[in-house]
Amino acid sequence: MKRRSFIGLIGAAAAWPFAARAQQPGRTLIGFLNILSPATTLSFVAAFRQGLKETGFTEDKNLTIEYRWAEGQYERLPGMAQDLIQNKVAVLVAVAPPAVFAAKAATATTPIVFISGLDPVKAGFVSNFTRPGGNVTGISIGTAALGSKRLALLREMIPGAANIALLVNPSNPNTGAQLSDLQPAAASAGLTLQTLRASSASEIDGAFAILHQQQPDGLIVGADPFFVSRRGQIVALAARQAIPAIYDWREYAVAGGLMSYGTSLEDAHRLAGVYTGRVLSGAKPADLPVVEASKFETIINLKTANALGIKVPRLMLARAEEVIE
Repeated sequence: MKRRSFIGLIGAAAAWPFAARAQQPGRTLIGFLNILSPATTLSFVAAFRQGLKETGFTEDKNLTIEYRWAEGQYERLPGMAQDLIQNKVAVLVAVAPPAVFAAKAATATTPIVFISGLDPVKAGFVSNFTRPGGNVTGISIGTAALGSKRLALLREMIPGAANIALLVNPSNPNTGAQLSDLQPAAASAGLTLQTLRASSASEIDGAFAILHQQQPDGLIVGADPFFVSRRGQIVALAARQAIPAIYDWREYAVAGGLMSYGTSLEDAHRLAGVYTGRVLSGAKPADLPVVEASKFETIINLKTANALGIKVPRLMLARAEEVIE
């Protein structure tokens, strides 16, 4: 039972020129600042390039993109942002809040297009959604405020759950917003919420070692790009310990996670590409309203549910945008 088929990216995508390159004559230069690695973002970058193409810009034809990858090391972002600004990029694209903060610290004049799970007004990225002001605009995907919804879905999947674990990355500035959303929701539902923190692969292993001892009824994996890059590790550990878990992006469910609820990362990257193209065509970030994600997806991996001995309620299956068998 699938509402939409999952189609993977293959072949030529792996050969994309992600490394930093010198600007070519006749091509506009833009910067792309990402906290992850090229290998974990192939489909996202493809969507970004598609958005650029929709506005008339094609890499290696009339556009050169300087990519910077922090490989999950957030402390590298400020230096990378400054390097891109020194290279005089026409637009700096910043993906995820840590990259946006680094980009804003590096320039007050170069246009910045962001993708952010934090409220961009509360984070100080823009003045307001309708007229951002300044040199910044972008796509707001609202992941930090969806934790309570994921908690409700996890309880629906596991009606008797009483003890829930939450895995967050303390290095991510959206962690506080996630806790502010989830802690009251858990308390009002009479649930015990245990928060575990990890910002490296070894710390993820350590967090799951604690989970093995505590044996919670379910797990919420916090919204964090580094966790997305380590989704194979996280999903495997959850399966090994038979912990029902809910995640923010469909990429987890595709990798074998039980379920996910959130917006589409690929669509957000495509829209960021469109906005980047509009800025390159003369639009000012101050006049481009921040785009708020309006499409939310529930993805259920039925094979994983069966392996965990979970009988997914029929209503959940009926509401899900995609069920992976």
